[in-house]
Amino acid sequence: MERITAHYLIETPYKLEDAAAVLAGEQSSGTFVSVPGETEELKARFAAKVENIEELETVSNPSIPGDSNSSSYKRARVSVSWSIENFQYNIPALISTLQGNLYELRQFTGLKLDDFDLPLSYSEKFRGPVFGGKGTKGLAGVEEGRPMIGTIIKPSVGMTPENTAEIVKELLKAGIDFIKDDELMASTANSPFEKRVSLIMKEINKYQDRTGKKAMYAFNISGDLDTLRSNYESILKHDGSCAMISINSVGWAGVKAIADLGELSIHAHRNGWGMLNRHPLLGINFPAYAKLWRLAGVDQLHVNGIRNKFWESDESVIRSIKSCSAEFLDYKDLLPVVSSGQWGGQAFDTYKFTGTTDLLYMAGGGIMAHPSGPGAGVRALKQAWEGAVSGKTLEETAKKYKEFAESVQKFGNKN
Repeated sequence: MERITAHYLIETPYKLEDAAAVLAGEQSSGTFVSVPGETEELKARFAAKVENIEELETVSNPSIPGDSNSSSYKRARVSVSWSIENFQYNIPALISTLQGNLYELRQFTGLKLDDFDLPLSYSEKFRGPVFGGKGTKGLAGVEEGRPMIGTIIKPSVGMTPENTAEIVKELLKAGIDFIKDDELMASTANSPFEKRVSLIMKEINKYQDRTGKKAMYAFNISGDLDTLRSNYESILKHDGSCAMISINSVGWAGVKAIADLGELSIHAHRNGWGMLNRHPLLGINFPAYAKLWRLAGVDQLHVNGIRNKFWESDESVIRSIKSCSAEFLDYKDLLPVVSSGQWGGQAFDTYKFTGTTDLLYMAGGGIMAHPSGPGAGVRALKQAWEGAVSGKTLEETAKKYKEFAESVQKFGNKN
């Protein structure tokens, strides 16, 4: 029988073998005490198995509350497997097992889901991304060899549809590939969703008629299922190509229901990520997180950025970008959405450490606050990436391009 294997980082004052056995028992057929009905035959078929324990360092203080009357806490990588019979291709049930009550177990003073492996049969039950990274770039008319260049509408909330459409018009003239609603913008008192879509897509469609290029706009459709579907239909009605969903707010089942419609590229915003990941020994790491959302069928997923404005390390961001194209069943790659305090200066290290241009490189302030205006901000980002891919240094690129040189003068001291 096929099995699913999850990989955890753990910390415990107990023997590693004992703690791992508690995890396996709690997350399958067992409980804190033997019960009638938990026969050897049942356990052989449905009980989780500890597959591997790799001992790491020992520390003197617990990372999170637990059984902490000890002077030493052992850390390890632990792999646990379950029969596929336990889930029957039910992803919420799988999530409840991989990320459920195990976080509550007092035997652990640290526990984090790092990654998991699924049998190939899952790809027969879940379609995965319809467009993926390359398909999304194709929808926006972005040629190979460079990333999509994008921005976020700022201020985040408060502008009217007319205000927003004017900004979009200016960005289109500069050759922007991608624009998105801020995650805080859904349908507000002064910017109803339907009207915003109508006015923005009017500008995008007019620009396409003149130039042949159709930029992608990610409208935030987040809401209950009725709202999700209604907003999705509004985008289709006005010939849009992308819907944005706050995936942690909407949830796996809701996101999949919309992704299964298959007509728009799904831009997955991970706001709330810090709540799930910021503690080094609690929550979930990006490789596992990305797999769950690939199963749901999203096409684009936020990964933060090099030298970002938040807490996440460059090493974590690089691992996240690479996770989007890591082999997973037979699914298309995700498009990593690189953002958070980005301007052209980080393009050089982003390319150096990942070696890919199959990404969406987004700058809010890095475009909108460019000293010569948003149009120059778009050009500066394209220039930065051209320099990075061609092997030029930041300094050489700044000497070659006026707009990028202005970016260096404006933003260079922020990194």
